[in-house]
Amino acid sequence: MTTAVTPRNRAKAERTDAILVAAAELFGARGYSCVSLEDIGAAVGVSGPAVYRHFAGKQALLGALLIGVSEDLAAGGTAVVRDATDERTRMAMLVDFHVDFALRNAAVIRVQDRDLSHLSEESQSDVRRLQRAYIGLWIDALGSLVAGERDQLRLRVQACFGLLNSTPHSTSAALREHADTARVLASMALAALTAGAD
Repeated sequence: MTTAVTPRNRAKAERTDAILVAAAELFGARGYSCVSLEDIGAAVGVSGPAVYRHFAGKQALLGALLIGVSEDLAAGGTAVVRDATDERTRMAMLVDFHVDFALRNAAVIRVQDRDLSHLSEESQSDVRRLQRAYIGLWIDALGSLVAGERDQLRLRVQACFGLLNSTPHSTSAALREHADTARVLASMALAALTAGAD
């Protein structure tokens, strides 16, 4: 039996999503410690206390943000692997998927890099578990193209992530939106993944 989605439930879900987007932008711009629930509420047109209707507090909001994006990456990467028709296509599709993520989620990447330590131990564990699953998809895909021990493949994958995830720190919003940026990043990422391979 499915539960009907009421206008009230839909409105609450939309407000929750808006709060997450605002939190990502504010945390990304100022840092977790310099943003209050009142700041986040004001950004979406509600009072700070009203945010508690959606999240237990600021730490819970940060957890929902970073766990949610980690779940999205793991699920999206799994779908890419499932839909790819051959090994080279699989690797290229994973790169394209992550390039798109990095270009569209600059604020979230900044939050992840700077504010992960503010999560509860449980939330940190959830994020790391999901990250390991996502990295595992890449290692498996790369292992079908490049010979090497798993630790060597992990080094290549993490170096590639370092390249792609540095984009929010090193480029302007205008450059991230430029038509050639995704193509250049994807080409560089694929070259980095296979550099020095026989």
